[in-house]
Amino acid sequence: MRSRWIVLALITTVAGACAPEPEPVVLTPGLSAFTGARLIVGDGELIENGTMVVRDGRIEAVGGSDAVMAPADAEVVDLTGMTVTPGLINAHGHVNDVRGLESDPSFYTEAHILYQLGLYARYGVTTVASLGGGGPEGVAVRDAEGLDLDRARLRLSGPVITADQPDDATERVNELADMNVDFIKIRVDDNLGATRKMRPNVYQAVIEASHARDLMLTAHLYYLEDAKGLLEAGADFLAHSVRDTEVDDELIAMLTESGVCYCPTLMREVSTYVYESRPDWFDDPFFTNEADPGVLMQLQAPEYQERIRNSESAQTYKAQLEVAKANLKALSDAGVRIAMGTDTGPAGRFQGYFEHGELDLMVESGLTPMQAIVASTGDAAACLGLEGVGTLAAGNWADFVVYSGNPADDISNSRTRQSVWIAGNEVPGVIPN
Repeated sequence: MRSRWIVLALITTVAGACAPEPEPVVLTPGLSAFTGARLIVGDGELIENGTMVVRDGRIEAVGGSDAVMAPADAEVVDLTGMTVTPGLINAHGHVNDVRGLESDPSFYTEAHILYQLGLYARYGVTTVASLGGGGPEGVAVRDAEGLDLDRARLRLSGPVITADQPDDATERVNELADMNVDFIKIRVDDNLGATRKMRPNVYQAVIEASHARDLMLTAHLYYLEDAKGLLEAGADFLAHSVRDTEVDDELIAMLTESGVCYCPTLMREVSTYVYESRPDWFDDPFFTNEADPGVLMQLQAPEYQERIRNSESAQTYKAQLEVAKANLKALSDAGVRIAMGTDTGPAGRFQGYFEHGELDLMVESGLTPMQAIVASTGDAAACLGLEGVGTLAAGNWADFVVYSGNPADDISNSRTRQSVWIAGNEVPGVIPN
């Protein structure tokens, strides 16, 4: 009996030795599986050990590694020990005609736009809503987005609407709508008494004309009463903080009932006064790796610093930052949807780096790290009606950031980004931090 098993074993061994080797698996172009990472989905959900399958630039499947398997023909990217969030969305930035500390219309070229979008992307900002300063060149760059995208997505308002009469305002809106912009932007602010505000009958005309062309109306503001007036008139997005006083129950009710989102832009206030002395971040490699040394020298010039220290408006904005932070906390606690924005792009407001400062300030204001992340991803997308971005969800674009630390534990870990991916393409030039 024992000899029979020996013979069978020999036959099996010989047969196995003679069996052909399995065909090697051929990888499918455009198919990748990112495995082993902690996935922060963008809507508050966290998956501790996840897999995300990406095909042709979009997420095909995402979930726990016990539920989502990497296809045999996918290129596998092992992210064990890393954390992944959706790409950050700046709901109020500027892709404009500024170089260094100078602004000139001749700077607004497709090449300069692409440079700015690349800079945003290297910091993990994968979509930018440029609310003011855009034009046909920006529309052309936006329309050229494809599967090979490796810089931030652009959505833009075109120039800020300025008009003194309702008819003129309506004409301006139609001109921009014909340009095929994504939003309309107005300013209702007197710049601390230095200029005249847009009158209610004019901004009412802008809002009505925008809605007639199926465009969202985004509004720059400063004062509580103007926020209420804009909401009564039908504004769709409040693009700055209320900074003159505490928000009240009436504004909270108007925001929660309308579903209109609030974009605090706290780093905008910081930018108005911070160069009165040398900022600590001038020694941070995460900043200096992308900063122009010549610009930093100009911002540290004694005469420049003295001008900021003696600026009444700068010192007012400095004081009102605390009001803005308290209002952010009050509105978030009341259930108002928050969208991260920075107003970066103007001189001294550093694209990409300031978005991480905004996350810090949101948490300093009392939001949890996860709330700040959601405000910078899923909620920012929803607030602006952006499709296909904001969350790690099947069908969305594979726009995401990989970190060595966990921003949901400590928001400063947003600075530990290791790589950035847009439409499944790794963004070039990212220096791991």
